[in-house]
Amino acid sequence: MASLPTSTGTILQVVPLGPRWPTVDPFLFCAHHDDGYPAGDEALAPAVPISERDLGQDFSGLDGWSMYHGLTVPGFPGHPHRGFETVTYVRRGLIDHSDSLGAAARFGEGDVQWLTAGKGIVHAEMFPLLDRDHPNPLELFQIWLNLPAADKLVDPHFTMFWDRELPRVRHVDDAGRVTEVTVVAGVLGDATPLPPPPSSYAAHARSDVAIWHLRLEPGARWELPPAAGPDTARVLYVFEGDTVRVAGTEVAKDHGVAVRADVPVTLVAGPEQVEVLVLQGRPLGEPVAQYGPFVMTTEAEIEQALADYRETGFGGWPWPDEAPTHGADRPRFARHVDGRVEEP
Repeated sequence: MASLPTSTGTILQVVPLGPRWPTVDPFLFCAHHDDGYPAGDEALAPAVPISERDLGQDFSGLDGWSMYHGLTVPGFPGHPHRGFETVTYVRRGLIDHSDSLGAAARFGEGDVQWLTAGKGIVHAEMFPLLDRDHPNPLELFQIWLNLPAADKLVDPHFTMFWDRELPRVRHVDDAGRVTEVTVVAGVLGDATPLPPPPSSYAAHARSDVAIWHLRLEPGARWELPPAAGPDTARVLYVFEGDTVRVAGTEVAKDHGVAVRADVPVTLVAGPEQVEVLVLQGRPLGEPVAQYGPFVMTTEAEIEQALADYRETGFGGWPWPDEAPTHGADRPRFARHVDGRVEEP
């Protein structure tokens, strides 16, 4: 879905979803991680043998879970970003965040972390297995949102959206079936989202950025309202359940559907509860030069990003190792660069 076809119909494109979901401008990347981790040990690591895995590059899904780049605790040890934003929505389980500016967080169970990488940050995202007697399921979305060229080098900043603070829209159709929408970004009816980081593309009035999580009961009917502008791009990702009819077209689980955003779109759930992630935004329409975790507009800017990272480390690394966790007993929290601590 790098670009959408021109169509007079509501449905523009339907595609199967792989490990990395196809996105359209202004979104760069979307991944859905759903891991059934086992019980943990005293190191917050899997309490089962992991030697048979390709440690450091384990995306195998063996036994229903992966270590990713983790060597002891699953997750993503310290790695750099520049020029875009990450939105991490954790539906189950916990993530331990640590970064090169000295900030830290433990979040999950419905929380969202919105990180504007801007001119550069290194962060670790580790998945501590805190329960030593039961499985430790983890499910999350990581979404990459591009930054306009003028904002590529803003100061890095993260904002926490705690689960209890997220607006939710509840709709009951004529048959009494319920649709619930969790609003991460983008006004939906009377629901006003929490403010994104100050230099986020979503903070621009023209961006029309929305991130909505839909949960429809079996047979539920709901109408997705039109977006603000006809040039807005909108993609629906069906990730749980059986099928959903989108503007009369049946879309199966593990498929994405791009729809026109300037018209209302009727959704009708199939025989099972269905869950859908909606990403929408007005395209930036700017060149994209990408080298791994650096996203700029020119190759020269990529070369500069690499040089800056080699020279500065984007602030260094104030942690004792590349994959820090925050202990077995620490509840959810966020400590910001200015020393401010918040808890849900």
